[in-house]
Amino acid sequence: MSRLFDPLTIRSVSLPNRLAISPMCQYSAEDGFANDWHLVHLGSRAVGGAGLIIMEATAVVPEGRITPFDLGFWKDEQVAAVSRITTFIKVQGAVPGIQLAHAGRKASCAPPWKGGKQLSVAEGGWQIVAPSAVPFEEGTMLPAEMSVADIEQLTKDFASAAGRAKEAGFEVVEIHAAHGYLLHEFYSPLSNFRTDAYGGSFDNRIRLLLEVVAAVQTEWPKELPLFVRISSTDWVEGGWSVADSVALATRLQKAGVDLIDCSSGGNISHAKIPVAPGYQVPFASRIRKETGILTGAVGLITTAEQAATIIANGEADLVLIARESLRDPYFPLRAASQLQQDIDWPVQYMRAKK
Repeated sequence: MSRLFDPLTIRSVSLPNRLAISPMCQYSAEDGFANDWHLVHLGSRAVGGAGLIIMEATAVVPEGRITPFDLGFWKDEQVAAVSRITTFIKVQGAVPGIQLAHAGRKASCAPPWKGGKQLSVAEGGWQIVAPSAVPFEEGTMLPAEMSVADIEQLTKDFASAAGRAKEAGFEVVEIHAAHGYLLHEFYSPLSNFRTDAYGGSFDNRIRLLLEVVAAVQTEWPKELPLFVRISSTDWVEGGWSVADSVALATRLQKAGVDLIDCSSGGNISHAKIPVAPGYQVPFASRIRKETGILTGAVGLITTAEQAATIIANGEADLVLIARESLRDPYFPLRAASQLQQDIDWPVQYMRAKK
């Protein structure tokens, strides 16, 4: 029997299995509002047997969007359309989650299929912000350095979005602090050159993330799980390291975070990343082993055997799949069949179960 299909209980929520769908931007919203694309995209993966479905990076303010077409949770009117999606996910027996985000200096871009370049205000973009006035790479926009007042407002914006997540029926919130977006920009020494309480030392650079966690907890019920996605390394000498991530995970665990979603990179354009199947799994394994916190493994996990081995070896508590789920929304059902594990199928599909 594969442990991949064992339930995982975190606080009051029980995931039916250890396969989750990573948040994946669809760049298909208008003014932050979800629509039928998001219902079908997320709903089909719930039908496909995943235990946890995490909605894409959802901006806590309009200026925090990667593109003008990102989902948002900066106003109450955006809740109703998302509630329809969480209801459907729950009916399929899966758990709905949401990733709350701010893109920082990587905001204000065109969608990937339109080139992905940063948009000026004249092109429909906006002024971007960051911990320091340093662009992501040559040729990209110069961000405005956030003031302490801006930072204080940001924590309130994350809290408000968490309240909307609760109202919309989500059962897991994940704070996005990875991939070179704003919270990662603050904790990485490669993008944070501040000299105040939010820059310089390790404690100062992680301060904002800890404050965001605390702010979210004022609106997010204590009985529901709270995740944080981090970039476990910058893949650049002198940058954020795996040892830093272990230290951060210890602090996040003490702050009440339940699971660390262990990704990497994204903050430096010239980083040389040794991409290969499962290349990020060792980060989840080390953080789990050295801190005891639950971890999620991500990154080129594409086969049932690979996912099952990660769980069987105790390298992570949850396996998050992304692009493989775009190729096959029913990956969990197929994985169960390949692993000779009997799991529930939607009754509408039972005639196809072998």
